[in-house]
Amino acid sequence: MNELILDVEQLSACYGRVEALIGVSLQVARGEIVTVVGANGAGKSTLLHSLLGTIAPTNGRIAFAGEDISRWPIHRRIDAGLVLVPEGRRILVSMTIEENLLLGAHMRQDKSAVRREIDNIYDRFPNLGRRRSHGASCLSGGEQQMLALGRAMLAKPQLLMMDEPSLGLSPLFVSKLFELIKDYNREGLSVLLIEQNTANALRIAHQATVLELGRVAMEGDAAAIAGSARLQEAYLGGAAHEVTEADKRKWIGRRS
Repeated sequence: MNELILDVEQLSACYGRVEALIGVSLQVARGEIVTVVGANGAGKSTLLHSLLGTIAPTNGRIAFAGEDISRWPIHRRIDAGLVLVPEGRRILVSMTIEENLLLGAHMRQDKSAVRREIDNIYDRFPNLGRRRSHGASCLSGGEQQMLALGRAMLAKPQLLMMDEPSLGLSPLFVSKLFELIKDYNREGLSVLLIEQNTANALRIAHQATVLELGRVAMEGDAAAIAGSARLQEAYLGGAAHEVTEADKRKWIGRRS
């Protein structure tokens, strides 16, 4: 396995008295796409916000780029390169497209490099470049997602976390989005992808974790998990399958 960029051990988190995560362990190697899939309420978004620090875990350890960041404040995690594209995009529609992009670079001092990177984003997303001085409210949902991704890239992520990026997008933009994630990954970006579009997420991921009611139900090679009868039944519309102890032994457990 490549060097780990993220190593999560026995992470637990609560909302009040409700346990949202229960002993979740997860690894992301440098250069990997790892996807976390599961039904609504499985704990997927809670996992990302626990990693970013917007939710305080009740137990467990988070190591990022070889350092224990479990008690780090949010700004320090972001500055270290742990960057989130949130669910719903969170674009500031009262600001221009360029102002939204500049927000992603607000902690950077290398202004000339920021300018070059913004120009590269406009080259990659010509619709954004043509309307850079327009309010972000002029963008479609898919274009707003591209803007949110560009803004995150300007924060210089070592690990990009994405929370339901395909939510509410047209099939055309969903296809473009997943190809774009693959492109960034081929350029060396590590990605932790939370996604309800299970088939597409597993198609582009190297490794996968399935959460059920806050616990890890399966983990391992994404292609192998995509082909498992259990996942076909639960998330991909396959035939019913009785989960045996052999299934659990096959899929549960840390990667070596």
